Amino acid sequence: MPYKDPKKHKESCKKYREEHREELNEYNREYHKNNKEKLNKQCREYHFKNREEALKKRREWYLKNKEKIKEFRQSPEGKKQQRINNWKKQGILCYDFNLLYDLFLSTKNCEFCNCELTTDKRTTRTTRCLDHDHTITDKFNVRGVICNICNITDVLKYNL
Repeated sequence: MPYKDPKKHKESCKKYREEHREELNEYNREYHKNNKEKLNKQCREYHFKNREEALKKRREWYLKNKEKIKEFRQSPEGKKQQRINNWKKQGILCYDFNLLYDLFLSTKNCEFCNCELTTDKRTTRTTRCLDHDHTITDKFNVRGVICNICNITDVLKYNL
């Protein structure tokens, strides 16, 4: 039965959503799972049509939150997220990046030459590097945590 009063209708909808939250969540999960392609296409089309508006909003948000962003990037969690994002851009594949990050930080010596590893702002001979196989593109491709010199030597060896 349609409501004449919009407030009552809104309250009724809210009450229904609260009482049936789990069922609605399950339905939404199932719908998204079964219609992934369709939803992705709609999302891409929307962003393509509203690109300028989205860029403007993103820029406004960035300017409004500039200090928070700077603070986050300097925090341990922010540094972790940046490093993991860089690994993903470099083509490193892993099932659990959090575990890989912990392994990366806890490794004290190079796995090839056994020199002591450092984590510096500037790259040095002993800077800690995550070595991976560039030819593997569909599964775990990390070979180990090594020093910068061993990493460069290894890359040169495979490129010759």
